[in-house]
Amino acid sequence: MASENIKLPYKSIIDGGLQPGKSFFIRGVVNPNPYRIQFSLRHRFGIAFLYNPRFDQNKVVCNTWDGQWGKEENSTSVPFVKGQPFEITIYCASNNFDVSVDGKHAFTYAYRFQKLNEIDVFEVLGDAQLTCVQAA
Repeated sequence: MASENIKLPYKSIIDGGLQPGKSFFIRGVVNPNPYRIQFSLRHRFGIAFLYNPRFDQNKVVCNTWDGQWGKEENSTSVPFVKGQPFEITIYCASNNFDVSVDGKHAFTYAYRFQKLNEIDVFEVLGDAQLTCVQAA
């Protein structure tokens, strides 16, 4: 994938699609006055997983777009600090996405879109500067 001063929006193709055991590691710095950051795993017709820290609402929204948004799942706070570095890992487990921020578990999101092999784009948008994006 990429490293060193990555411009947003960031988008990369996932060769062969997702499968359990695949993970994404992202390092960056939150902008000093952030509004939102969006991490998305996409497929041809929508978004399988959206992890969306919303600084304006002090929560993280997770959801799936499959022609329309599903029911939001929220955390009660944002595990990122304005103006500070972060590391986030999104891990594809057998039945869910596990998200860790700065080495601490932040969210578990059960798969709503089940065809993992069709999830073929990883995307980051919003108020951050990225320095590293790796898939493993």
